[in-house]
Amino acid sequence: MPKDVPPRWDRRMQQRLARGEAAALGELYDRFASLVHGLAHRVLGDEGAADRITREVFGYIWENPDAYDPKQGSMRSWVARITQGRAVARLRQAELGRGSREELEQKVRRASAAARADYIVTSMPAPLRAALELAYFKRRDYRQAAADLRISEDEARRRLRLGLQLLSTANVLPPEDAAPPGYGPPGYGSPR
Repeated sequence: MPKDVPPRWDRRMQQRLARGEAAALGELYDRFASLVHGLAHRVLGDEGAADRITREVFGYIWENPDAYDPKQGSMRSWVARITQGRAVARLRQAELGRGSREELEQKVRRASAAARADYIVTSMPAPLRAALELAYFKRRDYRQAAADLRISEDEARRRLRLGLQLLSTANVLPPEDAAPPGYGPPGYGSPR
């Protein structure tokens, strides 16, 4: 299956989940479990906590398939948003009483930005990701990246610029409890 999930697949998956098809949950899990676990681990830094968040996210999806609204974005984005909300809530709960409120919020912001950056990189088109990986991991400038990718220097600059612009959005925090309609109940993911 292609990495990009077409909207038709998203709607069909939601319908299958709403009918209670266990096979649909298995398929959804196979497709998104590594994303969910990776985001949760990135926020929490704990394998066991990431495993628990993964179970919670898929449990929530199984119980609330109608919370997904295809008009608001892809199912992948919805699953990532649920995961981030749950992981941030767990981080706040775990860190409560350890340091000041400002220190806690700073830690939450850093963890959220790192998780968003991971999500952005894994979601961006392969040509952009390849250019960024060459620049970041192999320390290639745009000329070297162009040669490695067999593209023009202008195209390499364009890909790097666009990839970096996408990554820069990881530091932009959405307003508190700003889940779009259809992305879980109000306050979902906030500490209880």
